[in-house]
Amino acid sequence: MVFPTLSFLIFYLVVWPASWAMVLWRKHRLHKLAIIAGSYVFYFSWSTRLASVLFASVLLNWLTGRALDAVKGTKTAKAVVIVGVAINLSVLGFFKYYNFFVDGLNQLLLSLGITREISNLEIILPIGISFFTFQGISYVVDLYRGDLDRARPLIDVMMFISFFAHLIAGPIVRASKFLPQLERPPRRDRVFVSLGVLLIGWGVFKKAVIANWLAVELVDKVFIAPAGFAGADLLFAIYGYAVQIYCDFSAYSDIAIGVAALLGYRFQRNFNQPYRAASLRDFWRRWHISLSTWLRDYLYRPLGGNRKGRVRTYVNLAVTMLLGGLWHGASMNFVIWGGLHGLFLAAERWLDETFPALGKHAGKVTAFIYTLFIFHFVCFCWIFFRAKDMGQVSDVLTGLLDWSQPVQLVTPFILLLLAIGALMHLVPTDLLQRLDRAYHRVPTWGVGVACGLVLLGIELVGGDGTAPFIYFQF
Repeated sequence: MVFPTLSFLIFYLVVWPASWAMVLWRKHRLHKLAIIAGSYVFYFSWSTRLASVLFASVLLNWLTGRALDAVKGTKTAKAVVIVGVAINLSVLGFFKYYNFFVDGLNQLLLSLGITREISNLEIILPIGISFFTFQGISYVVDLYRGDLDRARPLIDVMMFISFFAHLIAGPIVRASKFLPQLERPPRRDRVFVSLGVLLIGWGVFKKAVIANWLAVELVDKVFIAPAGFAGADLLFAIYGYAVQIYCDFSAYSDIAIGVAALLGYRFQRNFNQPYRAASLRDFWRRWHISLSTWLRDYLYRPLGGNRKGRVRTYVNLAVTMLLGGLWHGASMNFVIWGGLHGLFLAAERWLDETFPALGKHAGKVTAFIYTLFIFHFVCFCWIFFRAKDMGQVSDVLTGLLDWSQPVQLVTPFILLLLAIGALMHLVPTDLLQRLDRAYHRVPTWGVGVACGLVLLGIELVGGDGTAPFIYFQF
């Protein structure tokens, strides 16, 4: 069940009124149970057999929270949180990385002259496991740090981790930000209807029109067999993927935030025009904000952050991004992608500390050059992210040096899609808020006509069907 589809619309048209009916009847517990039931129906549509992993994650973190409450303020609390986090990571590691590490171990044994091979397992990856595991860790760690005042009942922990709006591909919602919202029923005057509708419509447009067409007409064709293309097509395919993954993932986040808003709950913003960043640090403040801040608060800072001296800070940055790359997938491509970002962040920090005047005296022209450079560095790293293996990476990098062949796939339509992707980063950052204010000045019939025209336009321009979101695989 994918967000911008008829099946999800039917599902939501059942869950939405059912949950709000419970609110109107002042049955707060039943309201939460209605959303939880809908969330498990949503997850069952993806994987009935593996839903037990999701429930086990909920149960594990709820029990860990109860244990932390019982030993609060004692030395035992640290041991409890370490065990809870370790079990979360062990489950994630088994499903995502068992075969990856077995392959590495087999290669090591072979290099040592040991021919005995450890067998791989046929492991089915539970969809969304990376996201709901990180949220479980957020609950446990926030309790330990005191960001949450007390352990929450099972029903609240279950809704927090299982909520269908963010279950499959985020955003990664913080326990300390979301759980307090469950203490009382959502108020009708707090429902962000117009903003929710705008976010959903904007997300559907980005996914159904921009991301899908770029994938079908350019990116997928090139990356299936990059050796068959030369410089221009490869370069534009890389630009196309940069726009595609932004529109694809930010679309999911927009729809998730909008869906939650219509149910009366607030999620944090997950993207903020990332390709206009003038530094890589700024890029990660704008891209997948919920993940980058999670890595900062639950990995980088526990490693020591910038409190252990300059060299240790650089190492912590590199390690954090390396593990962030591995989080995305169990392959050398993602390790290199994360490693490149980590090394660049460390180098950027060294430059800022060694030559502080470089950034302070940068004018508009210099800032524009920085922005172009960061964009192209990010695009270069996207090659490793998108390619199937290192062989494809080699084909792309080699092909970029060959400009002897004519352009095959770059059409005016492709250029238009890329231009729209660029314009998304030039509009005012509060554009949706402005549209939200305008929404309230339009009569109801006008809003209905506008929504109908937007949906009709997306239906006419969008491709057939809806491809899975890119981040479903993580």
